[in-house]
Amino acid sequence: MRSFKPNHWNILIGLILGAIVGIVSHEIADRSQFLKGWLTFATDTIAYPIGQIFLRLLFIVVVPLVFASLAAGVARLGDLSKLGRIGGRALAFFLLTTTFSVVIGLVAMNLFRPGNGFNPETRAELMTTFEQDSAKLAITASAQEVETTIMRINQILDMFLPRNIIGAITQMQMLPLIVFGILFGVALSLQSPPRRDEMTSWLDTISDAMVTIVGFAMRIAPYAVFCLIFVVMSKFGAQLLVKLSFYVLIVIGCYLIQLFILYPILLRTTARRNPIDFFRRSIPIMVTAFSTSSSNATLPTSMQVSQRDLGIRPAVAGFVLPLGATINMNGTALFEGCVVLFVAQVFGIELPIAKQGIILLLCVISSIGVAGVPGGSLPLLMIVMAQVGVPPAGIAIVLGVDRLLDMGRTVVNVMGDIVTAAYVESAEQREDIRAGLRMDGRMDAAQ
Repeated sequence: MRSFKPNHWNILIGLILGAIVGIVSHEIADRSQFLKGWLTFATDTIAYPIGQIFLRLLFIVVVPLVFASLAAGVARLGDLSKLGRIGGRALAFFLLTTTFSVVIGLVAMNLFRPGNGFNPETRAELMTTFEQDSAKLAITASAQEVETTIMRINQILDMFLPRNIIGAITQMQMLPLIVFGILFGVALSLQSPPRRDEMTSWLDTISDAMVTIVGFAMRIAPYAVFCLIFVVMSKFGAQLLVKLSFYVLIVIGCYLIQLFILYPILLRTTARRNPIDFFRRSIPIMVTAFSTSSSNATLPTSMQVSQRDLGIRPAVAGFVLPLGATINMNGTALFEGCVVLFVAQVFGIELPIAKQGIILLLCVISSIGVAGVPGGSLPLLMIVMAQVGVPPAGIAIVLGVDRLLDMGRTVVNVMGDIVTAAYVESAEQREDIRAGLRMDGRMDAAQ
């Protein structure tokens, strides 16, 4: 893969400045209708387009990059038993970390109970302010509900094997693309070596071209990230954060526990990596994830950095990372558990251990189907809330701070993928060593 080195420190500076300027602009504009008009003009006609150009440059490469990298990675495995082994390890690790994530969130919300004693006036104000957004999410959530067994079966089949793969891809449904990429790679591995190698070379060229486009995007990244954060903070300011500060701090604290306690333990014990060095090399990934709030948009950076700086072979990165960006949503599962309990506490609804067990299961399952785009988890979250007797409309209470928390949970999601890839890489290296020892033993016996 061609190399690009985003200046992540400049991106980080842009992110911080965007937040500060956005909050200050919101406070100043609140004092004058004239200034509020100018702020709206600046955000809608200048900052928003610049941020969207950056995001869309990242989004347009996702489909060809995922397909090319995944198909080439599977084809390079050669022995198809490796595919099952790598896939089994990755899926088991995804399930483990996602379950831990939800447990962390549920324990924290039960321990601190930020929704208890929530001001009824503030609750009513938030419900009114974000009523329209909540209604739109409710429509999306209701569209995903099914009534019969046949409809459920068709819904599941459409998630993996849609009748129209192009239609699924245009809707940014990544799971069908991943299934198709794996099938294509398997079929490619069964071709004659000259034909397989020729096609793999074409796929590598496509991947390199997509990474070059990402390089174009990263040149404007510091300015685009400034604009993205400025738009969010200028809209809501710091006032909303103050109202929901306890809840926000607890959720962010859970993210930090996942990132800097659970992941380092897993890195040290399962991947045999130095967590400090690993996270230092992963800074570009975390900054991109935080600023874009999208696992899919971060995927090109994740694949590049994991191979170039973290020493993960292309076959492993090309398989694990696209799969993880689609089905491994640790931070999302953690966030969903926190929201359900918080809204329940705000409305005075007690959820016993049995129902919290259901929440745990539903959060793990629903996180698998979340789109890797900003706010992709919210419609499914409303379904989870309805299943345990929490008013789905109550999601309006947290919508105002969701973008901030979305940034954080995207970092947790993406780093979960990187840690999983590091574990799989380490396990595959040990398998290679054992296979080499067995081969040496057979050769010695033959001699």
